[in-house]
Amino acid sequence: MDAAKIARINELYHKSKAVGLTDAEKKEQQQLRQEYIFAVKNNLRNTLNNIDIKEKDGSITRLQDLDPTRKA
Repeated sequence: MDAAKIARINELYHKSKAVGLTDAEKKEQQQLRQEYIFAVKNNLRNTLNNIDIKEKDGSITRLQDLDPTRKA
């Protein structure tokens, strides 16, 4: 998600509060918001997948290996 798209999300938000949006703008806003949510979730997932846990015995366990819902 680049800065231009985030700026457009904010622009549409402020316009919706001030004068309202057309149907096309509402669809664009919804699509941009979904794209933003996907980017945030993907970023969080990647961050969590790169975390290692150091156990008391000194061994290292990757956090992603502890996720039972993760597909191999």
